[in-house]
Amino acid sequence: MDHFLYRDGVLHAEDVRVSDIAAAVGTPFYVYSTATLTRHFTLFDEALGGMDHLICFAMKSNSNLAVLKLMGELGAGIDVVSMGEYLKAKAAGLPGDRIVFSGVGKTREEMRVALEGGIRQFNVESEPELEALNAVAMSLGVKAPIALRVNPDVDAKTHAKIATGKSENKFGIPIATCRDVYRRAGQMEGIDVVGIDVHIGSQLTQLEPFELAFTKVAELTELLRADGHDIRRLDLGGGLGIPYERSNEAPPLPVEYGEVIRKTVGHLGCEIEIEPGRLISGNAGILVSSVIYLKHGEGRDFLIVDAAMNDLVRPSMYDAHHDIVPVIEPLAGAEQAPLDIVGPVCETGDTFAKARDMPPLREDDLVAFRSAGAYGAVMASEYNSRPLIPEVLVHGDQFAVIRARPTYDEMINRDTIPVWL
Repeated sequence: MDHFLYRDGVLHAEDVRVSDIAAAVGTPFYVYSTATLTRHFTLFDEALGGMDHLICFAMKSNSNLAVLKLMGELGAGIDVVSMGEYLKAKAAGLPGDRIVFSGVGKTREEMRVALEGGIRQFNVESEPELEALNAVAMSLGVKAPIALRVNPDVDAKTHAKIATGKSENKFGIPIATCRDVYRRAGQMEGIDVVGIDVHIGSQLTQLEPFELAFTKVAELTELLRADGHDIRRLDLGGGLGIPYERSNEAPPLPVEYGEVIRKTVGHLGCEIEIEPGRLISGNAGILVSSVIYLKHGEGRDFLIVDAAMNDLVRPSMYDAHHDIVPVIEPLAGAEQAPLDIVGPVCETGDTFAKARDMPPLREDDLVAFRSAGAYGAVMASEYNSRPLIPEVLVHGDQFAVIRARPTYDEMINRDTIPVWL
């Protein structure tokens, strides 16, 4: 469920007409719903009710400070994967003891900054990283809390580019050999072993891969405890998918995901961490764009809009589907025709949809790309020297620009020309 609905013939974001936002900030832009973000976080929180747990929002899905601030006020932790994300989480008011640092390539400087600023745990991905973290922690005279990220060799049955739990993926330490790494970690002066971490991929639409992975984690927990480790925390990652195509069968609900967690690891007495991102923020945002031209070609027609692949790269990168709807509700029974929906970037790959049935549209009409709140603005670029687009947050009948569109001068003036030119 989201809070982007037609009312009186106009698409609304909560109680605000999307067309009013467009008139105020120009297109294209992203708009997020506070009510949807809140509801989706609450669904996860309720799904783990009765268990000691922390919902760590995966900020790689949406890293706007206002969104992070909202998550923090709801009681969330934050899962970060870079120093920039760590510093943004801190800037949004998140305390260090609610920040988990993941990622395969943490640098010593990132480790130092997090240890000095406060950290809940590092999810360590390799033996060289473990050794580096131990050295940094010892140089600071502290112990670094860690969970080793284990790779369970489970097929997440998702897109190859977002699968992370198979043996050929770059993530984690093979679960079959990780006991020796845990033994070494337990002997290190700068390391405090607190738990186990696992994450098998993103946009999962079935529960079976989770159950297989979590069952392996439960077995590993028992083995590590027998080896003398105080395993008190299990980070089970994220990855639960969302329904990008509303005509398709919906993925499992958070409550069903919670039941899998209870069934597989609930008996261990561990604190549970999960790292949802897409399911919290994905359907909480839309991308709004204006029609520039309707172009008639040979055998196909093109709807050219002012959003482009640099604003929303998922269709180009993953062949991802986003429902695209007019902001003004079409008349009942309006005739539809197939259109290729494309942007103005000088790439054939700047295509959002091919032969998508759409109602009649004209120049300057507004369209909305649904389910764009995750991996939208965060993956945007200034390709073709197109400024990054605004982000807007709606709360009831109010809206605020939470990231402004830079001017062309601001974009250009970030570059410098050396004195010899």
